[in-house]
Amino acid sequence: MIVTIAGAGNMARGIGTRTLVGGHSLRLYDRTRGKADDLATTLSQEVSGADVVSVDEGAVADSDVVVLALPYPAGRDVAAVWAGALAGKVVVDISNPVDFSTFDSLVVEPGTSAAEQIAAAAPGARVVKAFNTTFAGPLVAGEVAGRPLDVFVAGDDDAAKRSVSELVSSAGLRPLDVGPLRRARELEGFQFLHMASQERLGLNWSSALAILP
Repeated sequence: MIVTIAGAGNMARGIGTRTLVGGHSLRLYDRTRGKADDLATTLSQEVSGADVVSVDEGAVADSDVVVLALPYPAGRDVAAVWAGALAGKVVVDISNPVDFSTFDSLVVEPGTSAAEQIAAAAPGARVVKAFNTTFAGPLVAGEVAGRPLDVFVAGDDDAAKRSVSELVSSAGLRPLDVGPLRRARELEGFQFLHMASQERLGLNWSSALAILP
């Protein structure tokens, strides 16, 4: 499949690496084109046979999956601007709406989530929450302590969730369908605790959340 990632930061590198490992075509967009160019070059050097290029926003039209690898509320704002182009597309929100100025709370109102706000901003898109509980470093490696990463998937469109789950599986990770898009509320809160625990537990952003049988 063709995957377009909006954003060219650390999470874009992690998800981009997994996408290419899975044998998919990768398109990278960033409003600063040079950042997308640099990441495309890096990934092409790191993953053998990588099909990866930087693009402008018009590439969204040819994508099977669009990943908003952007912090909240930037992902919501981009979704609103791209709403027409995203109609019918599988759109993945990876964000966690944390107040990074205090690192003490989420900035969305109770009873909603960043993912649901993105769905409202682009009502024709098939929004899926995924990758928000994975850190960038472990994504590049694909594992923590020898165990493939679990990727929690939530959404209201079953076919869209299957597409994202296929992407996750092909990348060597384990998709876990946790239900409708409103489950993003719990996923975002769960990851906030995970993030807030990094320094206290000495995890250095190298940990992962997993479901064990």
